[in-house]
Amino acid sequence: MKINQTFNQHVVKKGNKSLVLQTIKEFTPISRADIANKTGLNKGTVSSQVNELLREKLILESGPGVSSGGRRPVMLLFNQLAGYSIGIDIGVNYILGILTDLQGNICNEKLIKFNDLTYEEITKELFIIVDTLISSMPPSHYGLVGIGIGVPGTVSTDGEILLAPNLNWKNINLKKVMEEKYNVLVQIENEANAGAYGEKKFGVGKDSNNIIYVSVGIGIGVGLILNGQLYKGNNGFSGEFGHMTIEQNGAKCRCGNQGCWELYASEKALVSRAIRNGIETEPGQEPSLESLNKLADNGHEEVMKVFEEIGDYLGTGINNIINIFNPEQVIIGNRLASSHKWLEEPLRKRRNRTLWTHQKDLSIDFSKLSTHSTALGVAAYASENFLTIDLQEM
Repeated sequence: MKINQTFNQHVVKKGNKSLVLQTIKEFTPISRADIANKTGLNKGTVSSQVNELLREKLILESGPGVSSGGRRPVMLLFNQLAGYSIGIDIGVNYILGILTDLQGNICNEKLIKFNDLTYEEITKELFIIVDTLISSMPPSHYGLVGIGIGVPGTVSTDGEILLAPNLNWKNINLKKVMEEKYNVLVQIENEANAGAYGEKKFGVGKDSNNIIYVSVGIGIGVGLILNGQLYKGNNGFSGEFGHMTIEQNGAKCRCGNQGCWELYASEKALVSRAIRNGIETEPGQEPSLESLNKLADNGHEEVMKVFEEIGDYLGTGINNIINIFNPEQVIIGNRLASSHKWLEEPLRKRRNRTLWTHQKDLSIDFSKLSTHSTALGVAAYASENFLTIDLQEM
């Protein structure tokens, strides 16, 4: 009985410490008295937890704040430079890596583009990016606290990449490889889930609790935030809407299905349609998203028509999701967010065909984070894991 009581006291203490730190992180700068008011903890508990956090260099004391009568209080700051995390977004033809402080501010980034690399070749490029970011990391008390990696595929709850069809990956344990090489905690997440979290935390989704994040790159992934929480499904595989059937007898997809949404509404679909329509950006060169954006900017009618067709298919899939989940916000992110000027109108037309009950209080927005949503989301996971798990073991 005494052992259980000691254990329970230890759990409560860890919970209190985490609560105090999260409060300081959210409301920095803040006084001890305000922490007590916001958390409901007594002043003695707050004081002892603050002292521990000061010793651990996770918070700092600054000059006195404004007094409401009596001595001016000493203000507490979250020490966002106590450590750093790395967020990696592995796309079908690129790897984006960012180095962030513990508050999610980007300190450095590196992008590598490629075509048709094997898993082994992509892993080598991944090591180059991580090594570069680590070498650029400023001195800090904790150094690198974790790595988060977003991938375009289904990821098990223990971090194994079960299937990433657009990368030709199956049953890949990248988590183990990275942890053995860098000796830090590594978290692998579906890129759309990470993107949804990045938008909720840092982007246009800050004020919404029911968000559908649609990541439109070479493929399409969807991240769901329902009632303020990331929804991952029974085994962690939710959000594979890129592989819902849009055309019953449509083209064959790498996943084995036919007529998948991403075959008709993705960046790859956009480029393929432009090629079929004989659009050339430069003599002898196939079009790219960037070159098509540029042509549309210059008023190229054929290109604008291609964007309209892609936008119509994109809107069809989004309407299905809206009718299922009745969200308050849909956010379109990843690379195709850069084409928002030509996608907004076909999306608006399609939106008008959703159930009228679902159109009330619904906003459809394009990501302001654009290609960084996923990397920011997984970097935040890495930092938060350190602050909520590793912190409790100090």
